[in-house]
Amino acid sequence: MNIIGPDALLFGVDDLEACTQYLTDYGLTPVGDGRFEAMDGTAILIAPKEDASLPADMGNGCQLRKTIYGVADEATLNAVAEELGKDREVRRLDDGSIESVDDMGFTLGFQLTIRRAYEAPAEVVHSPGSGAPTRQLNELGVDPNVKITPRSLSHLVYFVPDGAKAEAFYRDRLGFRVTDRLVGAGPFMQPAGTRDHHTLFMIEAPEFMRGLEHFTFHFGGPTEVMLAGSRMVEKGYQSFWGPGRHQMGSNWFWYFNSPFGARMEMDADMDLHDEEWVAREIPISAEISQAFLFQYREKWIPGPGGGK
Repeated sequence: MNIIGPDALLFGVDDLEACTQYLTDYGLTPVGDGRFEAMDGTAILIAPKEDASLPADMGNGCQLRKTIYGVADEATLNAVAEELGKDREVRRLDDGSIESVDDMGFTLGFQLTIRRAYEAPAEVVHSPGSGAPTRQLNELGVDPNVKITPRSLSHLVYFVPDGAKAEAFYRDRLGFRVTDRLVGAGPFMQPAGTRDHHTLFMIEAPEFMRGLEHFTFHFGGPTEVMLAGSRMVEKGYQSFWGPGRHQMGSNWFWYFNSPFGARMEMDADMDLHDEEWVAREIPISAEISQAFLFQYREKWIPGPGGGK
């Protein structure tokens, strides 16, 4: 099945105004009707939690109402509908998408992907010994005032009460494959239509925690993550974890508390894998969780008057 990855996440939220401000400060573009887009059109959708048109909540305070996956073609859409229709209800919606639930109770949508082509420069570095410089003469490596827009919806992480059952659903029913496994937590999973290290990670946890742990968008590189994250701190948002760089997936990260009842991450430079990659199985630990970890502090300058 040619499932590309998450096209959108739909939330029923407690505070529409706070969520609107948060997503805008994060860098997503508001396009109306509660939709906030990245460069490629992937999006976060928000509505008041009382909105009767939303899928039912999970009954435990989780504000995520639906994970909407983009697929490459009608054949994949029909194949998903046929597969899931073997043992559960599959609804065809007016927009042509389908809706069902996974084995953990998360509502899923599948649609012809809305991801659009876009052009954005890659972050480049001068690396001695590598030949000709990749950044041109007199071209600056950083502009502290540059506008930063997230590029694409990257991945999401679920807390699930039965890790083996959850993994089997995505592997056997939807064709996801395990790219790496943190033993004691869960699998990193990749659908067939992407080479990103993962678009889904699941952590086994008690039933009362079932829900969304975090979600994130790809940024253009570590400098964008550092700048965008610093701006979030300076606007008063609470940094939860980072900045740093993961080992599994290699992505740079910075996590923030959010008004969605879940963390919201910024990431960049994730590993890409194909079918030849052999999944690692490593016990979970702080050591394997990140290669290194920083902590934000206010700007300062050395010398007299430089501050703390």
